[in-house]
Amino acid sequence: MKLPVRLALLLAVAATACAPQTSGPGDSSAGRDEKSGTLRVWLFQEVGNEPKEAAVRAVVDGFEKAHDGTDVRVEYIPVETRAQRVKAAFNDPASAPDVIEYGNTDTAGYVKDGGLADVTAEFDAWNETKDTDPTARRSVTVDGVVYGAPYFVGVRALYYRTDLFAELDLEPPRTLGELATTARKIRAAEPGLYGLAVGGAYTYGAMPFLWAHGGELTALDSAASRKGVEAYTDLFGDDNCPAAKCAGMGGNDTVTAFAAGKAGMAVGGDFSHQAVEAGKVKGKYAVVPLPGVEPGSVAPAFAGGNNIGVLKSTSHRTLAVDLMKRLASKRAQKQMFEAMGFLPTFTDVRESVAAQEPFVKPFVDTLAAGTEFVPVSAAWAAVDAGQVLPTMFQEVVSGRKSVAGATGDAARKMDEAFGSAG
Repeated sequence: MKLPVRLALLLAVAATACAPQTSGPGDSSAGRDEKSGTLRVWLFQEVGNEPKEAAVRAVVDGFEKAHDGTDVRVEYIPVETRAQRVKAAFNDPASAPDVIEYGNTDTAGYVKDGGLADVTAEFDAWNETKDTDPTARRSVTVDGVVYGAPYFVGVRALYYRTDLFAELDLEPPRTLGELATTARKIRAAEPGLYGLAVGGAYTYGAMPFLWAHGGELTALDSAASRKGVEAYTDLFGDDNCPAAKCAGMGGNDTVTAFAAGKAGMAVGGDFSHQAVEAGKVKGKYAVVPLPGVEPGSVAPAFAGGNNIGVLKSTSHRTLAVDLMKRLASKRAQKQMFEAMGFLPTFTDVRESVAAQEPFVKPFVDTLAAGTEFVPVSAAWAAVDAGQVLPTMFQEVVSGRKSVAGATGDAARKMDEAFGSAG
């Protein structure tokens, strides 16, 4: 993603300033690299975690068998409290794990804190990484240095009601313009439904509209970005999704509305599949890639997901890197897909699981069409926590500000965040 001139220098300076020290307290490069002993691993606790635990146990068993005298202890931590726990671990190496799972938007912040080990050499020498999705690799890379291995990826596509489309003689939209028109037709025919469920707090559902119009998160006040913001915010109104009800909705709210049969369409992730299957629309829906501006194009989706990294403070660096690779390997990612439905970050493994499970194909096609990612900077954490983008969307849909006014204010806030990131 090309950065505007006014931010390029800021990001370059921030990346340099945020680079971790090459040695220091707890840095394994200045200490021990033990070849046996106990390794601690922190992974995220999922809803219905048992299948994940079984898949991880299989990896751990293989690791312990390959390394005599090792004992791996896995702890599953809540995603909601990860920031506090990981920060504390960085500050207290004695209590820190050796290997962690972390959100791919957390990479730059953890690098700034000096907590993650540089594994560039091992990553580049790993034969499997030749098939790593480019966007997934970006999510573990800061200033050209690799700080982990991609674990799984998640993207969003367009869910739509097949029964409703048949009843109203509608076709899946081929462009974002047709999407808006189709949404309004559904609402007009069925006033009790949202045509397309949208949310003013649904940041990752709105981003594809921005990117499809040529906009950039680092240039929200550009003409292209404003077109994208306008395309998304125009969907809030009595003719589709009333602002009074939809301005405060997030991604989970929109998927819940669709699953409950209250919307004709919704932008949802591959990870939303189980929730929709458990809803009233089971057997009455299909999924296609979210279309772009031109017929036949796909709107760039945000490539979310998680990574596996090694802490800089580990006293078992060689073992920790091997465990990282095993957890994030092709075999393990396929097993994790079978256990939890998480999409692999390896392109060849994704093709394999898409052939195995038809529901995956629209999401794999979305990934193949090209995805985008948030700016790889510690500043993103401040932007996200500060609700800069939801505030921007909500100011427009509520009528408090124009698109130009809201995007201009949001751009200034983001500039300030990036400027102070170092």
